[in-house]
Order: sequence, then C-alpha cells, then structure tokens
Amino acid sequence: MRFKIAQWSMCVMLAAAPFAPEAAASRGDTRSEVRSSAQQRPASSQAQRQARPRGTRAGSLSGNSSGGLTCVPYARSVTGMEISGNGRDWWHNAAGRYARGQRPQTGSVLAWPGSGSMSSGHVAVVSRVLNARMIEIDHANWGGPGIRRGTVMRHVKVMDVSDDNSWTRVRVQVGWTSENFGREYPTYGFIHNRAANTTLAGASDDMIRPVSYSSRSVSQSRSTAQRSTTRPRQPSAPQVIRLAQARTTR
Repeated sequence: MRFKIAQWSMCVMLAAAPFAPEAAASRGDTRSEVRSSAQQRPASSQAQRQARPRGTRAGSLSGNSSGGLTCVPYARSVTGMEISGNGRDWWHNAAGRYARGQRPQTGSVLAWPGSGSMSSGHVAVVSRVLNARMIEIDHANWGGPGIRRGTVMRHVKVMDVSDDNSWTRVRVQVGWTSENFGREYPTYGFIHNRAANTTLAGASDDMIRPVSYSSRSVSQSRSTAQRSTTRPRQPSAPQVIRLAQARTTR
C-alpha cells in the first residue's frame, strides 16, 4: 500500500514539473512590476516638484501662498503692458518703452518701490481721476482689515500727500470703505499705457515742462526789464528855473 502511494505522488510530481517554470516566472514578473511601480512613484513626485515654480504652492498663483492673485499679473492682464519684474522693477524697466510721468491718467499704472515689509514693491491700475490729489485704483494682493491677501479690489481711493503734488508719497484706503487711509508710502510715479516720448491730447505728463522762447518774446522781455530797472530822468536846467520861479510866485 505504501509502495502504491509513493508511486502516485511521483506521478503527480512528474505531471506538474512542466508548469513549475511558468509559475515561477509569473511570480517573478509580479514582483518586478511591484518594484518598478515603487521606483516610478518617487520619480513622478520629484518631477512634479521640479516643475513647480519656486516660492509657490500647489493651487496658488504667482507665488501667493493664499491662493489668490498678486499685483503684477493682475496689472498685466488689465492693461496689456509687457513689463517684466516685480512691482519695484516696473518703473525702471518701463524706461524707453512706455511714457512715464507724475500726473495720474486713467489706465496708467502707479508704481511703488520696495520699502519696509513691501520689499517687492507694488503696482496698481488707475481706474478714475477724482482731482489733483485723489484717484481710484484697481489692484490685487493689498491686505487690510477683513481683506485676505490675493484679493482683487476695485475703486480703491489713493491720496497724494507729497508737498509738491508730484504723487511721490501716497496714502491708500484701508479696508473696504474710504473712511480711513493707511500710512504713507513712497512711489515712483505713473507709467502710461502708450509708447515713450508720446503725449496725450489735453494731458500733461511731467511736473516741469520745457518752455521755448522766440527772439521777439526775448527782446520784449529784456526791454520790459530794462524799463523797470532804469532810474527816472533828471529835469533839465530850464525846467529847474521854471520850477523855482513858480515856487517864488506862490
């Protein structure tokens, strides 16, 4: 009986021998696939980290960790100006390409240098000119009470507090209402949305504009100045005698 059982087991082993290499190969393929997928996962995550810009988080725009929009891409999208750099770089990078000045105009960009906690500077689009000392702007990523960083705000009032009305020092509206204004900030001026060395009808770009004088106006001004500075003429001798006679007869 034992001999028959041994014969049957040998027969089963001989019958299963041809399929053993295929089973081992299938197990090896499965293990290799697991290893290759494990190796590919770090590579894909590493590629994603390399493709992500520095200083940004997933889901954020232009380096703003709050997931909103910063001032530079917003100003570009609104005006179409092709100026590179942070807000603090716009004034210098616009030189020779766009007209610049110290007078606000609708559609122009007010540029802030880097100062204090605002090291990257700031840019805002002028939406309305109220008077010589007050304008309204549209901008993004300007925090305040109840305002999250990355928020786009429109019709924000800005007040010029410079001594010479050059818009080189301003105060910006705090919060959603124009009841209060923040601290003073230095500014460069306004970058106009047109080519450099061009003027806009009915608008002056600079505080001081060159004045050309004609030869006739110069001669007239000189003669006027001479008349105002010359001494009055002394009376002649006959006039002196007549004046003396008139006094004695009185």
